[in-house]
Amino acid sequence: MNPVKIFTDSTASLSEDLINAYNISIVPLYVIFDDASYKDGIEINEKKLYELVEKKKKLPKTAAASPTDYTNAFKPWVDKGYDIIYIGISSYFSSTVQNARIASKDFPQGRIYVIDSLNLSSGIGLLVLMASELAMKGVDDAKSIYEKVSATVPLVRSSFIIDTLKFLYMGGRCSSLARWMSSIFSIHPRIIVSEGKMAVGEKFNGKRTAVLNGLLETALIKKDRIDPHRIFITHSFSSKEDIEYIKDGLQKAISPDEILVTDAGCVIASHCGKKTIGILYIEKTQNS
Repeated sequence: MNPVKIFTDSTASLSEDLINAYNISIVPLYVIFDDASYKDGIEINEKKLYELVEKKKKLPKTAAASPTDYTNAFKPWVDKGYDIIYIGISSYFSSTVQNARIASKDFPQGRIYVIDSLNLSSGIGLLVLMASELAMKGVDDAKSIYEKVSATVPLVRSSFIIDTLKFLYMGGRCSSLARWMSSIFSIHPRIIVSEGKMAVGEKFNGKRTAVLNGLLETALIKKDRIDPHRIFITHSFSSKEDIEYIKDGLQKAISPDEILVTDAGCVIASHCGKKTIGILYIEKTQNS
């Protein structure tokens, strides 16, 4: 049985500490301002992203890693005798999974397994850490890990509160009227990921605490179905107070084994903007 190496892309919102601790390799997407292209998380971070948005008064374009990028990333590990599992951002959002599958054809069959997370941000990260834990135990081969993680894909729950519709408006994802209404009435939509796509859930208004309570309450409606092994709080430039508020609420309601706090990353942040904050977890199976 070959050892297994886990790959994901830069939209998985994993911290450097987690990447190192779980021996994960990252294939970066690209953030593009005019003629300048930056590797997400390597050549640009969220601080620089927001500075460039303010300076240029427009959002960047984003681009998937190419099949060649994936081939170059995979080859050294395959040559060392590893089988690879790659878990990427939803195929509804990006061509990363498609490009990874194209690259997998450069290698013998059964050496590269590609999983479409049908998710984004640390919704991907949850699957990546699950795969990494299985790989580190050394009991399961790549095919077995692939099957277990693939079966978990429909159980990942991801939802975010967006503070302002500015970035969605600049990116052409909402109308000027919707942005104006949101600003006037302090409306903050909850964005959920369902079947690989983003959808608008509840809309909360009022002070920040009321909005955070809305995020917590909707996440905890079925709290008995939340797997307490691991929960992510992922955000983009949210305050420490906001993060601690959400964290305390989860601790009191569920007492999970661990709550991981991570930054969203540039590609995700370029679509949602500052003060976005989300709760992401895996639901228990009916048999667990």
